[in-house]
Amino acid sequence: MSLIFYHAPNSTSSITEAVIAELAIPHERVMLDIGRGDTRTLDYHTVNPNGRVPAIVHDGTAIWESSAITMYLGEVFGVERNLYPELGLKRGEAMKWIVWGNVTLAEAAGRFSAALPTGSPGAVQSGSVDYVAPELRDPQLMDKSLADVVRCLSIFNTALFEKPYLLGSYSLADTHIWGIMGWINAMGVDFAPFECLQDWLSRCNARPALQVLQNE
Repeated sequence: MSLIFYHAPNSTSSITEAVIAELAIPHERVMLDIGRGDTRTLDYHTVNPNGRVPAIVHDGTAIWESSAITMYLGEVFGVERNLYPELGLKRGEAMKWIVWGNVTLAEAAGRFSAALPTGSPGAVQSGSVDYVAPELRDPQLMDKSLADVVRCLSIFNTALFEKPYLLGSYSLADTHIWGIMGWINAMGVDFAPFECLQDWLSRCNARPALQVLQNE
């Protein structure tokens, strides 16, 4: 059984990196430089034709989209480790939050990231397919995207009311969202109004596997 993980610094591949760390899966790492154009090469497009990270190749099969990777690795490696629910309602709840993380939360964060000055923390890198030239950026769209991010943070904060983690106990749904929240935090979005979110983030940050990533 072989697992290859394609990633890039300062990218959403940090989500998959956190999932692999929690599951302690032996793997080979291939680091790509987005600014240098590594994600746009023909070789990489045989792995992910979208030209994005993260991607994994497990036993010869490529899987991309961080939400799909999290759910796949959870199903294969996470159930026995009590990090991903068995089939049933809890599995559906985990899938709900993982997909929400990408489709709603990260989508809004991505629009905000693309509007930030190039080179600022969390901003889209110039070699990315999501890069927007400065002359095409609209300040009003930046304000709208930030408002959408804040609305998502409010939804997440409410979901954590009187719960330590999304499903009650820690799961890869928390790992997945933790990776996205780290990106949002790096962009300078204010978490101060969201007490439950901050408490959850502190609990996640204290997990040994995630502490290692924070100290790298």
